[in-house]
Formats: sequence, structure tokens, C-alpha cells
Amino acid sequence: MKKCVFVLEDNQDFRELFTLMLELEDYQVKSYPTAADFYESIQNEHLDVLLLDVMLPDGNGLDICQQLKADPKTSNIPIIMMSAHKELANLKVGCKAEDYIEKPFDIHQFLAKIERLA
Repeated sequence: MKKCVFVLEDNQDFRELFTLMLELEDYQVKSYPTAADFYESIQNEHLDVLLLDVMLPDGNGLDICQQLKADPKTSNIPIIMMSAHKELANLKVGCKAEDYIEKPFDIHQFLAKIERLA
């Protein structure tokens, strides 16, 4: 069974890039442009890693991270936060994600982080 990565990213180009890179590495990928779409889908799915953008049109990835980590049903799912924000230290205070990626990112480093957590 393929490992499943959920991607919450509002930028269509990034969603397509993440999906392509991860599928080439033999992951199943489900991607969502909004928090509402993400929340609707996460309830009934098995997932191995969550990749969450911070800035969303209908929410904030940090808030979503906090909610997921506070819920016993999802608290053990590894989360990687993504942001173009230059100070990742500020993000680390905002949620207890397992890792962080700054955009733009190194593809090899990105894939290594997914592999380590999946």
C-alpha cells in the first residue's frame, strides 16, 4: 500500500509540483486548495504525512496544525509546515509540526523530509 501525503496549498502551481514530485517517488497524493476542502476530506482517509501551507484563502495553516495536534484522532500524524515567511522560528512557536519548509525550497531536501516522516 502506498504511503499517502495530504497537501493543503492554495497555489495551484505548487500543488501540481508537489503532486508530481511525490507521485514520482511512489506516494499517493491528495491535494486541496482550501481549508474547507481539506477538512471535508481528512475525516475518512488514511494519511501518513500532512503538508500544510501557512497562508490560505480561508484559514491559517498554523491554526489547522494546532487543531490537528490537539485532536487524539490526528495528533500522531506528522505535519510539515510550508511558508515563504523568512523566519521559520516564528512558525515553530505557532504549532508543533514535525518539520518546516521554507519556499522556495530544495527539491532533494523536500523529498528527504517527506521520506523521513512517512
